[in-house]
Formats: sequence, C-alpha cells, structure tokens
Amino acid sequence: MPGILLDTLRGNDASRRPIWLMRQAGRYLPEYRALRAEKGGFLALVYDTDAAAEITLQPIRRFGFDGAILFSDILIVPYAMGQDLQFLAGEGPKLSPRLVDNALEGLSQVPERLSPIYETVRKVRSALAVDKTMLGFAGSPWTVATYMVAGEGSRDQHDTRAMAYRDPQAFGAIIDAVTQVTVEYLSGQIAAGAEAVQLFDSWAGSLSPAQFERWVIAPNAAIVQAVKARHPETPIIGFPKGSGEKLPSYARETGVDAVGIDETIDPIWAARELPAGMPVQGNLDPLLLLAGGEELDRQARAVLDAFADRPHVFNLGHGIGQHTPIAHVEQLLGTIRAWER
Repeated sequence: MPGILLDTLRGNDASRRPIWLMRQAGRYLPEYRALRAEKGGFLALVYDTDAAAEITLQPIRRFGFDGAILFSDILIVPYAMGQDLQFLAGEGPKLSPRLVDNALEGLSQVPERLSPIYETVRKVRSALAVDKTMLGFAGSPWTVATYMVAGEGSRDQHDTRAMAYRDPQAFGAIIDAVTQVTVEYLSGQIAAGAEAVQLFDSWAGSLSPAQFERWVIAPNAAIVQAVKARHPETPIIGFPKGSGEKLPSYARETGVDAVGIDETIDPIWAARELPAGMPVQGNLDPLLLLAGGEELDRQARAVLDAFADRPHVFNLGHGIGQHTPIAHVEQLLGTIRAWER
C-alpha cells in the first residue's frame, strides 16, 4: 500500500494531511551540521552517496515526515551538461563558463555526474519504511538557465531575461538542452526508486505573462509529457514560485499532477481558482516557522482549512530557514497532526 503522501499526490483525499518540508534535509538540523563538518563541503556531501542518503533520512528519523526529499541540488543538471560547479562559502553556487555568445556549443556533457544521485535514491528507498514516500526533484529549465547564463544566482535574473529577449533562438537552445537532460535525470531518479518528483521553478516569478508561457509553461509541459510517457504512475509536483495569478494556467497547461504554492498566494484564492480536485502543496511562510508562537498555529490551521475540500500536502511556501528552531518544527507537526475537518 502506498503511503499517505503518495496517495494524496495521486488525488485521493484523506482526513490526515501528509507533511514534508522543502529543504527539510539541511542546515537547521544539528546532525546535518555535524556530518558536514566531518565530510567537507556541500558538493562533496552530494557526491558521497552514503552521506547524502544519511542526510536525506535524518529528518525522517527525527520528525517522522511523510516524505523524504533527496539531498542534492538543482545545479547538478548544468554540472552534468559540462559547466564547472563550485559552492563557495558565503557566496553561493558558481557555474562556469557563463553561457553567453553561444557558449552552450562549447560544453561537453558529462552524464556520469548524474549516476551518484541515482545511487543515493536507491540507498534511501531501501532504508525507508514502506509508508514513507521517496521524493526526487530537478530544477525547471527557466530557473536552471538563469544560473547557467549568469554563472550565479541573481536578485532579478537580469542577464537571463535580457538574453531571452535579445536572442530567443540562442536562449531557446539552452532551454531545450536543459529540458532534455532533465527528462533523463528525473527518469533515472524514478528508475532508482523515487516515487514522486518535484520540478522547482524558483525564479518563475520574474517573467512577464508572455515570457512565462514560453519559458516556464512550455518546457515544464514538455518534461511532464516525456516523463509521463516512461513513468505514467509517478506523480509530478510543479512548483512555480512567485507565479501569482499565472498559477492556474500553469496548473492546467503543464500536465503536472499537483501544484506547489508559495507563501505569497492566498490559499482561499488558490482553492477556488485551481482545477477542481487537483492536489495542492503548501503554503506556510517559512518565516512563520522561524518565529513560532501562537501565530504559527493559527496560520497553519488557516492553510489546512482553506484546502479542506481537496487533496492537500502540507508544506512551506519555500525552503525551511537555516536558523529555524527544532522546537518550532515539532510545534508545527503537532498542529498538523491534530487537525480535523
């Protein structure tokens, strides 16, 4: 029998809400910090499959979440496409060479860089209880491309947005290449044991409606179609952060099985505007979890109540913050597990 999270993502409602948290495997956990101090930097952890599996499992042991999210990073795809990837302390990820002036043509793909990720998935799935869901993920093409063009994260994705306007043919080639590798990457995760996967489009909110259709909806729809052709039973969650009023069109047009909702979306509006019966995921503000207190309980119940009439996976509106107290996560879990319709 599938666990409650997988069952909910397949469209089956339940009285208890399954819960997992984006970035639940990471820096807010003392056991993660201890392992990182022992093993070294972030990328070294990702490619040490025993360590990556252990990190993925740590929040399951501590909190009993309904899903384990793979410990990895969205930039593994451009790394496998031939860009160099570094995680510098205090600076975040750096990719080189930047993809300007048709630099895509100068890259040589290194698909073996994906293989350790599949091994991590296998190790986690073999260690998980049968009622826990193994979640894989990848970055969506637009978000991944913003790092590939700029060489790093940026506040407004200026370089990438300008390139997409200036030379849509060259930028489209980048999007197409990322799309192709992402299909293979997600399929490999599923073959290794991932029971559901999430597409993270963290920078979707920086695009105009027309650009959103072209660079978010179209490539995500292509990925969903291709992955579904190989793995029709595997739910795909789409998370277009910052999409606002464009969220319903994303939900209808991409073919995703469930849609993730960030903290800026009114859950009552989302419950009304999203396709009837579609599972939703979200959308508590991560800063509420950091703050704790009575307002955390009140807002968590408000999210639960808003989605009471459709399948709902409780989650944050984005990743859990590094300085979030363990006690606040335990408080949230108590609220979620005590909730009834």
